[in-house]
Amino acid sequence: MNASQNGHDGVEPNVGPTPEGEPEFRPYHHPAAGWGAAKSVTRVLVGEKALVDGPRAIMRMNHERTGFDCPGCAWPDDTKGLHLDICENGIKHVTWEMTGKRVGPEFFAAHSVSELFEWSDFDLEDQGRLTGPMVYDPESDHYVPISWRDAFELVGRTLRELDDPNQASFYTSGRLGNEATFLYQLMARELGTNNLPDCSNMCHEASGRALTASLGTGKGTADLKDWETTDALFIMGVNAASNAPRMLTALAEAYDRGAQIVHINPLVEAAATRTIVPHDFTDMALFKSTRTSTLNLQVRIGGDMALLRGMSKAVLEQAKTDPKALDQEFIDRHTAYFDDYRAVCEATSWDEIERQSGIDRDGILKAAQVYREADRSIMSWCLGVSQHEHGVDTVREIVNLLLLRGNLGREGAGPSPVRGHSNVQGNRTCGIDHRPAEEFLNRLGEVCGIDPPREHGMDTVATIQAMRRGDVKVFVGMGGNFALAAPDTPYTYAALRTCDLTVQVSTKLNRSHLVHGRRALILPCLGRTEKDHQRGGLQSTSVEDSMSMVHLSVGMKRPASKHLLSEPAIIAGMARAALPDSATPWEWYIEDYDRIRDTMAQTLDGFEDCNRRVRLPLGFRIKQPARELVFLTPSGQAEFSTAPLPDVVPAPGTLALGTMRSHDQWNTTIYSDDDRYRGIKNLRTLVFMNEDDMRERGVSEFDPVDIVATAKDGTHRRLDGYLAIPYDIPRGCAAGYMPEMNVLCAIGDYSLQSDQPLMKHVKVTIEAHA
Repeated sequence: MNASQNGHDGVEPNVGPTPEGEPEFRPYHHPAAGWGAAKSVTRVLVGEKALVDGPRAIMRMNHERTGFDCPGCAWPDDTKGLHLDICENGIKHVTWEMTGKRVGPEFFAAHSVSELFEWSDFDLEDQGRLTGPMVYDPESDHYVPISWRDAFELVGRTLRELDDPNQASFYTSGRLGNEATFLYQLMARELGTNNLPDCSNMCHEASGRALTASLGTGKGTADLKDWETTDALFIMGVNAASNAPRMLTALAEAYDRGAQIVHINPLVEAAATRTIVPHDFTDMALFKSTRTSTLNLQVRIGGDMALLRGMSKAVLEQAKTDPKALDQEFIDRHTAYFDDYRAVCEATSWDEIERQSGIDRDGILKAAQVYREADRSIMSWCLGVSQHEHGVDTVREIVNLLLLRGNLGREGAGPSPVRGHSNVQGNRTCGIDHRPAEEFLNRLGEVCGIDPPREHGMDTVATIQAMRRGDVKVFVGMGGNFALAAPDTPYTYAALRTCDLTVQVSTKLNRSHLVHGRRALILPCLGRTEKDHQRGGLQSTSVEDSMSMVHLSVGMKRPASKHLLSEPAIIAGMARAALPDSATPWEWYIEDYDRIRDTMAQTLDGFEDCNRRVRLPLGFRIKQPARELVFLTPSGQAEFSTAPLPDVVPAPGTLALGTMRSHDQWNTTIYSDDDRYRGIKNLRTLVFMNEDDMRERGVSEFDPVDIVATAKDGTHRRLDGYLAIPYDIPRGCAAGYMPEMNVLCAIGDYSLQSDQPLMKHVKVTIEAHA
């Protein structure tokens, strides 16, 4: 298998472990979760030798006030006091962090960077936890130990010597807690830059921009109690069983109480069929499964907006004979531009809606009927909706549909985006934003005594492009695996190598440590599961889930090494070195994180009195004005949008390809080469295709194929020798795994609406391997 480039300067497509056998494909027909999940968890606990610490962690994870927040997804904690509010992937993530394996100076002395670059990404992370700070030595091509003092001084000196603070960029992955997040953005802005890219720039940026434009708030308005009372759930572009497995409980409970559940996705994922919830011991003992859907619609890739437009059109047509189909009172009192939207729906033909969505009219009418007959509806979505050129328009179309029947500002209703990583939403709340609001900057300056810059900074794509030009010389990554997560892998590698200094704050060895600048630091931090002792005693951090609940997380385990520092302490150390004359009390903040939260309470809307409220059962929920029917939009009302439908039908001979995660994967971390819910074993270098598309190309199951992507600028990127898998996916569509397929998404292929890379809509040709 070949990517567009190979070797030390190119792409390493082998991210997973060495396959244990021949590739297998057996379509999955079992319930999601259940005994399959239990078997997988047992295998993980045995493999990581965590038969004691693992169960202890399971009993502490996601427990209010005394437990630690799962470092995986951002699904809210159970509101009913469930003692096993856990899932298979959360346990994998925790045991991955709690491994007994260690990566210390001896390891780096034995292996050069050039050698490690040839290892698979699985093998890199499988070495275990980093134990102390390391600096790259170009003469020996090895990482060597460095003291924390000297590491901070290297960062500080390099930042102080920049001609312009905008020559530095400070990236954040979703795992960073709120307190560290606040200090991180404070450091960047005191330095004088808003270059604060984050993983949301690649995932849910479209959701935030769309919700802000329509409702005046960048977050969903529904909470978990709304999910427990709604009459209809519409789940769009979500692979819940892998990406938010605890959602399965909500889906099963919704079905049991008679709610309608409509899944809209090109693939019928396992979560859209049936489940056995593992903590329901009776169902487990009886092998009793519960359905998790009442209707599945396999929309073409990118066709969600057309489907939504069709549902709105159907509701509006029904309203001509049945006025109750609309909530006209709500529309008149709380919305703007309804007449314009109605005209757009009337002008959009059914033929065009069917062609663009890939769903026939009968299917669309079924979904519209579910929506129309439900008194209260929730619409939930993930990256299958947002990672498109027209992602903002599609999310605004979701809001349009909700507004027609007043599904906002009342129990059991509203928009509900599914954020991926734990605390990615909290990052944005606490200031990680390259386009900060003027009001926030004014408050930050007043409370913290700094003069924050007003000029917008760079997001993820712009940062990569600026590094490649040499305009960004320092890159700091707080968590994550930036080199592997970003688009256009060869371009991103070259960009990072152009930097004067790259700094990676991490728990484990990964690709980003090997794709580095002329100087490079690895700064190891505490994990979410570990105790964080500071001068003021054992510390807690706060996180925000995908439904705006903020709660505390307290580690339970002794740190993997005595040389680890917490993320807030690392940020404070870098800040003091870079800003030696700063009046900010960096060291004082680190002594007691309550002090950070007190400053946050004065600075952040919704965090008032947070030190008291965050210690309440389940923490506190940040107010969403739109939930109270207060709309911070130019009109002061919820605004209908009138965007035209995009043309998403692939040109003859081409396919629309979407990248996705396997089940045995969390972001760029690969646990195995298996994908249980899609029936795959021992294989990641594959492409799922419609059988008719395969037949048209003379391709059979497991035949090698060459995939060529054509970028907006006409350039090409390719992956050769991937194996074709026949799958239930619409004609003209294909799918495969990230990060291997990130190479196909050109750096210039990003949405003009959200600036997100088009990971879910890559235009490709696929032919039998030459």
